[in-house]
Amino acid sequence: MRPSGFSRFTPFMLSLPMLLLSAPSAQAVAPTSVISAKAADGAQIAQDIASAGRLRTQSQRLAKLYLQAAMGLQAGQARQQIDSGMADVDAEFNRLSRYGRKANMQRAYTRSETLWQEMRGLLKKSPDTATRERMNLVADELMVHTGKLAMLIEGEGETTVGRLLDLSSRLNMLSQRLARLYLQAYAGDRTQGVLTDIEQARKEFANGLLDLDTARENSSGNRDNISLARNQWIFFESAIRDLNKADRREDKAAQHVATSSERIAQVLEQTSLQYVRDYSESTRTAR
Repeated sequence: MRPSGFSRFTPFMLSLPMLLLSAPSAQAVAPTSVISAKAADGAQIAQDIASAGRLRTQSQRLAKLYLQAAMGLQAGQARQQIDSGMADVDAEFNRLSRYGRKANMQRAYTRSETLWQEMRGLLKKSPDTATRERMNLVADELMVHTGKLAMLIEGEGETTVGRLLDLSSRLNMLSQRLARLYLQAYAGDRTQGVLTDIEQARKEFANGLLDLDTARENSSGNRDNISLARNQWIFFESAIRDLNKADRREDKAAQHVATSSERIAQVLEQTSLQYVRDYSESTRTAR
């Protein structure tokens, strides 16, 4: 007897449920791969937020070091730090160059890079009055545009590390800006604008450091880093409060600011890097 059409397909139909049971579920695989991709993207974005934050910090740090060298405060060391800082900024712009090709970030990236090229040229010039004034203007404009770039990069992802990473980076920039403004005032620029900016930056740094210190998300490594920053801030803030008492015959107060601001920069950079590492570790665990 010839088999019916139904009976010829029966073995396949009976085996199909078994095949479905043994095959990996597309619905189960897809979310895992999506989560892994998002985690990788988030870790990359966290690193890029840190990079843009370094550009913002260096805009103020290099202007501070330029003024510091002009004042003869650890001038040789300051010039060496300027050279290494310039190389670091070049490397960060190169690392973030792909954002210059993104439509929503092209303007912020291009403007930041243009300002950096001008600042780079100024850093190589003799520190006369006109150059110092232009340096301060360019440094502040670069600070603003690299800050915008950092914000735009943060908006690219869904990383929870963004807030604390941005805060630690902003505090680093504020420490350098505050040191730069202090040295301006110490050198004789006591205009109301400079004094107002010093007080505003001092308050913002003190409040921000407290917020960072009390953040529940901090790892033990970052608590140690922030504690070191707090210790350096004691010396830094004391010098700022005593600005009007500074004796021009002795540079101890200015040296305290120059030294403690560099130590704070190092500690807060380590803090930012730890936030990036913490986030990368948490995403690996989540996978």
